[in-house]
Amino acid sequence: MLIYGRNPVLEALKSGTVVTLYVAKGIEDSFIDQLEQLAGDAGGVETRWVARIEMDQEAGTTQHQGVMAEIGTLEWGSVDDMLTLAESRAEEPLLVLLDGITDPRNFGAIIRSAEVLGAHGVVVEERRSAPLSPIVAKTAAGATAYLPVAQVKNLPRFMEDLKRQGIWIYGAAQDSPGEQGARAGLTRLDYQRPLALVIGSEGDGMRRLVREKCDELVTIPQKGQVSSLNASVAASILIYQVVMARG
Repeated sequence: MLIYGRNPVLEALKSGTVVTLYVAKGIEDSFIDQLEQLAGDAGGVETRWVARIEMDQEAGTTQHQGVMAEIGTLEWGSVDDMLTLAESRAEEPLLVLLDGITDPRNFGAIIRSAEVLGAHGVVVEERRSAPLSPIVAKTAAGATAYLPVAQVKNLPRFMEDLKRQGIWIYGAAQDSPGEQGARAGLTRLDYQRPLALVIGSEGDGMRRLVREKCDELVTIPQKGQVSSLNASVAASILIYQVVMARG
């Protein structure tokens, strides 16, 4: 699997997932020194020097910033990994459930935000999600190496399992006809309990069955004229609210 761009490649080197590093001829010495340092720390990653036009062709874009890396295949984690991560931090679990996020850039951005802001994992449904792809890996900027991402066969059934484990479920509700029901404001909910946040697709929001499994529906206050937030932005706001409320 190939990723490109300086930040994604640097994070992949730090996490030890790079198999081969490709560097375009002519990039600045200071960045080369940084790459070589991280490659050495990772155990001596194989480095290949290529012409920029060759990298353009391999990456399928000119926006690679002069560096590309082959990484191992991304693997799904498990919910147990997420709960173990929460326990290791002495924190109440905070999971992010995605219902119908099929855009790989949104998927990757949510993974990145979840890792940066302190969530313990991201869960998707097998048939209603973008796959773990190079675009997801690049957009996540290395977060997939640190944050468990799991796949389940049936999201509503999985939500029931979480409830049996004492995890509360809050769904992000849009102001759309498909998401009717009592909603709480962002600051009016209890965030001190074990939680899973549900983020639906930008177009349709959460499916009815998913929405009905939520313990609470929460809305993000909006003052502008645009009808809804980008899914990854909404996820970031909700995760941040939980983390800040928990102190």
